[in-house]
Amino acid sequence: MSFLRTVSNDSLIIHPPGFYIIGFETFPYITIYIIFLVFVYVVTLVFNILLIYIIARDHCLHTSKFLAVINLAVIDIILNTSTIPSMIKTFLFKDNFIPFNLCLLQMFVYYSAVPLESYALAVLAYDRLVAICFPLRQNSINTLRNMSCIVSLTWFLALGVTAYAIGIMTRLSFCNSVRVFSYFCDYAPVFRLACNDYTMQWSLASTSSMVNLMGPFTFILLSYFSILVTVFRMKSVSSRMKALTTCIEHLVLVAVFYIPIFSIFLVGLFVGSINPDQRVLSLSLASCLPPCINPIVYSLKTKEIKTRALALLHRMKTSP
Repeated sequence: MSFLRTVSNDSLIIHPPGFYIIGFETFPYITIYIIFLVFVYVVTLVFNILLIYIIARDHCLHTSKFLAVINLAVIDIILNTSTIPSMIKTFLFKDNFIPFNLCLLQMFVYYSAVPLESYALAVLAYDRLVAICFPLRQNSINTLRNMSCIVSLTWFLALGVTAYAIGIMTRLSFCNSVRVFSYFCDYAPVFRLACNDYTMQWSLASTSSMVNLMGPFTFILLSYFSILVTVFRMKSVSSRMKALTTCIEHLVLVAVFYIPIFSIFLVGLFVGSINPDQRVLSLSLASCLPPCINPIVYSLKTKEIKTRALALLHRMKTSP
């Protein structure tokens, strides 16, 4: 393999034509697993697109809450699109080479979508916080314009930080191995292949991971603490139950997203070394399943969405 050489700041930077994705080396059921991911991807696309269509078509749903739901649905589609098609190509069709620039693009899309998913859950927690703790001022605080600004800010932060992270990857020189031990062109496994100092990349990856995951998660915990305080101050039991019921779908989404990620982190922290295939399998499941489950949860648990989805299904059955 010939390497591409560029000169930057009077130092030689070597960029290979691409990388080879090496994952699931000893996993015996890789074909079955990838076929399962194809099903996951189809469900992700169908349900999220249906969710977006229902909300966009019905003017009654053009509210701040459902803007946050559309935001999550768009991120879900982007997140699974960034990895599952490439996994099909790599592990089902046995074509594991990815060009250097396409590798950086995949990194950018994936590592923009993951923090956006985390921020989207925090935005939904903010919506529940305002609706339950400030019901009389909800329409003035949580306007469609304010929600649009909040969502835009999360996209600006995620895209900006990720663009910088990918930009500094081009300063690394890859003169030895080009075998990436992951299920896609993963940030940390790639920078560890560099033959020059990657301290800056490691520091940024560690810091941004903690901020993008723990920051929104802490906000969600504080939001639900405030919600519980408000709920237990309500005199009527029916009012308490009604308020808590509106939070069920969001709590399910939070559990589906954060529990697998934190579990993998804790296992790695306390168990130590993990089998590489088990690590890749766990990370891929933790990444691919939430975007598939999220729209199903919202479709089944949110009364407005369920009612309009059933009405749409009825029209499709009765139309000639």
